[in-house]
Amino acid sequence: MRWDHLAETPSTPQSGEGALFGMSAVRTRTFDTPEFRGVTFHEVRARSILNRVPGASRMPFEWTVNPYRGCTHACVYCFARKSHSYLDLDTGLGFDSQIVVKVNAPELLRRQLGSRQWQGAHIAMGTNVDCYQRAEGRYRLMPGIIAALRDHANPFSILTKGTLILRDLDLLLQAAEATEVGISVSVGFTDQALWRTVEPGTPSPERRLDAVRTLTGHGIGCGVLMAPVIPFLGDHPDQLRATVRAIAEAGATSVTPLVLHLRPGAREWFMAWLGEHHPYLVRRYERLYAGGSYAPTWYQRRITRLVHELAAEYGIGPAGRGMPRRIRPEPEQGPALPLGQEPTQLTLL
Repeated sequence: MRWDHLAETPSTPQSGEGALFGMSAVRTRTFDTPEFRGVTFHEVRARSILNRVPGASRMPFEWTVNPYRGCTHACVYCFARKSHSYLDLDTGLGFDSQIVVKVNAPELLRRQLGSRQWQGAHIAMGTNVDCYQRAEGRYRLMPGIIAALRDHANPFSILTKGTLILRDLDLLLQAAEATEVGISVSVGFTDQALWRTVEPGTPSPERRLDAVRTLTGHGIGCGVLMAPVIPFLGDHPDQLRATVRAIAEAGATSVTPLVLHLRPGAREWFMAWLGEHHPYLVRRYERLYAGGSYAPTWYQRRITRLVHELAAEYGIGPAGRGMPRRIRPEPEQGPALPLGQEPTQLTLL
């Protein structure tokens, strides 16, 4: 495995280790508990925790923090699978079970936020792998990360499928007193059978929507990223209606649909899953995604239009493009965005 670019002190050619770290620098652990059975954790001390998003990216933010690499959510469509190949790790089962933990993330972030070079830009979390995946229950990195952001009044946002975010409710409320905070929960569909096969390591859609309900009940404005909308499996108008209705009933402040995209790395894993579970759809997917990682524009627009129409019917609307949302709104707010505004196709999932 290649650890050079993750380590606090990089190895050198003189060390004789090449691209590898000695066991004193990378600690590999397993835990004999049901929730972590079959999972290996590689504990590393990172050199940096603030990651600059490439200029060519479609992301509406410039900086991210990712305390983990790999994800036990095991979503078959996850675009971040390709990143595991940079460490010479498998992008299939290895991505789901070989988890890199940046154990020094909270103190490292606090130090970097205090640097004179840091200008206080918005920081997005959960845009690569979920910072509230099951590993967070053991390593508890997010409380220290949120506290650092709170203490430096640095704006941030969190996207998650994990209900563990409720553990940090008090910290989020404190941070919202100091800065702009955006919270979004990802719920692409409410179909139980689909959830169990494509997102086997995640809390159920109902539990995620319960988390939205709890957050809103405590005055925390929480949007829902309706992602991914999966062609031919989760895009029937009745399915879209059921999902938007459930999102509205949970009290979400916004709903933003994103159609499944299949980058290299994720594409191969997803198509293998599709061939096993829905072989009759393989040719349809090959035609739909013949142009690359994204579904055709006409298809994306159709899904967006349907979801926005349903959102208007149920009294919710799309989120502002790439804007953080204050958890406790100021007394005077600007006008809401029109319901028909076309969102940018982001590459979050």
